Amino acid sequence: MAQGSSHRVVLVVDENSNPFEMSCAIEIFGLPRPELGRDLYDFRLCSAEPETRMRDGFFTLTGVAGLEAVEEADTLIVPNRPDTEVPRAERVLDAVRRAHARGARLVGFCSGAFTIAESGLLDGRRAACHWMWADAFRTRFPRVHLEPDVLFVDDGDVLTASGSASALDLGLHIVRRDHGVEIANHVSRRLVFAAHRDGGQQQFVERPVPAVPDESLGPLLAWAQERLGEPLTVADLAARAAVSPATLHRRFRAQLGTTPLAWLTGERVALACRLIERGEERLDVVAARSGLGTSANLRARLRRETGLSPSDYRRRFGPAGGPAASAPSGSVMSIPRRGTVSP
Repeated sequence: MAQGSSHRVVLVVDENSNPFEMSCAIEIFGLPRPELGRDLYDFRLCSAEPETRMRDGFFTLTGVAGLEAVEEADTLIVPNRPDTEVPRAERVLDAVRRAHARGARLVGFCSGAFTIAESGLLDGRRAACHWMWADAFRTRFPRVHLEPDVLFVDDGDVLTASGSASALDLGLHIVRRDHGVEIANHVSRRLVFAAHRDGGQQQFVERPVPAVPDESLGPLLAWAQERLGEPLTVADLAARAAVSPATLHRRFRAQLGTTPLAWLTGERVALACRLIERGEERLDVVAARSGLGTSANLRARLRRETGLSPSDYRRRFGPAGGPAASAPSGSVMSIPRRGTVSP
């Protein structure tokens, strides 16, 4: 799918929709990007009604496009709202079905998975939703393969995020998938948000705040990011932080929701992607500079993380093809489970 300012993202809101997820979509897909010299997406907001009462009557949304805007969507973000037991309007569901039938990508934030499931388009597919609604979702939609303990699920042309904040994670993942690591990092910096938390990380379910918070991992992460090409290990990270590996593991889990090894490997893969995007064609150089060691390991890690081989990634995101180049036929981004990455 060719991406760029011609790629239209349409967000549908309906009665009692959550304003937070709407704002996340606007921030990621709707803002102009003059510093990049181009806009990443053509974004539109629409509703089935001229006036839409948002969640709990906080405000009423007016002056947006009608539901006909869905017919022009390349990516459609479906409505989400807290009253999950109330059926969606049939004309909204019909619009979602038509969009998917003509090839649009579907995105559901938080309870948006209910909307896609009601349309019948999640049957036999993987999905994420908020842990609070997991049991109700399973009961209503037994044909959907729910993964209740992850941040988001990328199932190719249908993507779902578990909760409110994970809408940002999924949104940045989509930008990363469409435009590459460099652009996604730029968008995340403007958001002042973590550039990449993989979808397999566990949701933060009722984790109490410690009375004395652990020291910030920020200095350690910055130190490691400057040395990714070196043979860093988890033991090296622990020694730098002057803690035991077990304590470091607990801090990573508490502050980042992942393990030190998963974070380190993810950073190395991201660096490898950036090197390819900047024009480095020698795989052995990319592998060495990113700390992935060998070309074989680079190929395996890149395919696991992006679903693409290095040559496919270069064609899609490298200087020759550019971020607007078409994705290879049938390519799908894969998401590691629970942030765990084998050494």
